[in-house]
Amino acid sequence: MTQVHPKVEEAVDTLGLEGATRRRLLSGAGMVSAAAAASALLAACSSSNKKDAGSTAKGGVGPFPSTPKWKFVFVNHVTTNPFFTPTQYGAQDACALLNCEFQWTGSQDSVVPQMVNALNSAISAKADGIAVAVVDKTAFRAPIDKALNAGIPVVSYNADGAKGDPGSNRLAYIGQDLYTSGYQLGQRIASVMQGGDAVGFIATPGSLNIQPRIDGAKDAIKASGKPINFTSVASGAELPKELSTIDAYAQGHKNLKGMFAVDAGSTEGVGKVVAKYGLKSKGVAAGGFDLNPATLQAVSAGNLDFTIDQQPYLQGFLPVLYLWLYKLSGGLAAPSETNTGLLFVTKDNVQPYLATKTRFEGSSTQQQLLTHSGPIAHK
Repeated sequence: MTQVHPKVEEAVDTLGLEGATRRRLLSGAGMVSAAAAASALLAACSSSNKKDAGSTAKGGVGPFPSTPKWKFVFVNHVTTNPFFTPTQYGAQDACALLNCEFQWTGSQDSVVPQMVNALNSAISAKADGIAVAVVDKTAFRAPIDKALNAGIPVVSYNADGAKGDPGSNRLAYIGQDLYTSGYQLGQRIASVMQGGDAVGFIATPGSLNIQPRIDGAKDAIKASGKPINFTSVASGAELPKELSTIDAYAQGHKNLKGMFAVDAGSTEGVGKVVAKYGLKSKGVAAGGFDLNPATLQAVSAGNLDFTIDQQPYLQGFLPVLYLWLYKLSGGLAAPSETNTGLLFVTKDNVQPYLATKTRFEGSSTQQQLLTHSGPIAHK
């Protein structure tokens, strides 16, 4: 009898097969190489999974049992803003992996009552899970409690109420620590300015996805002790209005030494206005948040000193994953608080973002494998 490779025996032993079944598998033609072990194990696992599936339907994900095609609802505050393009890609990709689906809804112009209506509609439709940007610290508390009372898991993403007050009983928050990111913005402003007038544009003042950033920036600038006169200015929730507001402000304030922003659209607008009037040559510092393609180009061209990455792709991918695991485990695998981080993107490290168009920054629809070479940046 041909000797069976030990790796094949090890693989088969992990399956706990009965004696006769084990002997038939090991006596199969070609089971003599280490490479055949993987094929043997996969074939046996497939057979075992079919046998153990019992009453479950077909279509389970990987080794997990089959599940219904759960539907998760995202309630967003600026549904058409390009910042959330990679967020939607992240949700799409997670759904493709997990055999579920999602709905993107909310308000186009950060109108909180519209968001609350969308949240209530999701509850009435018996959504399997909800992810909501909690941009107001009072309006979402009651509907989120209603969802939880109905057995619908709810997480927040991108915005989580006010500093020290999440504004709801959501199960977890997935997103950037907003006040901390604003404080680090203020520290960076103090490092690139000696003094003078600076403006911080904010699309929707009071909206808790960005207001904590302005608050943090002001606190950090004050703590720096530098003679920087920092003024916050509302720019509007829609990109055309943001750009026109920023352009008009720059023309009306010729002595500006700094132009900054705390949201994606305003940051893109700052980059365009700085380029339009050649403000870098006049000693104006500039920067902001997020990875809109035009913003990355502005960093590369030197019109923005920096932008701050908060991983919007993960803010779509992880809520789906967490809600799916919650459903799969009957609530035992509870969602975890996840800070999606803060990274300053400057002219020194912007090129990898520009070299390849990806779904992670919303600059491409294409699925692709990206490889990394060289050392990994660290402190």
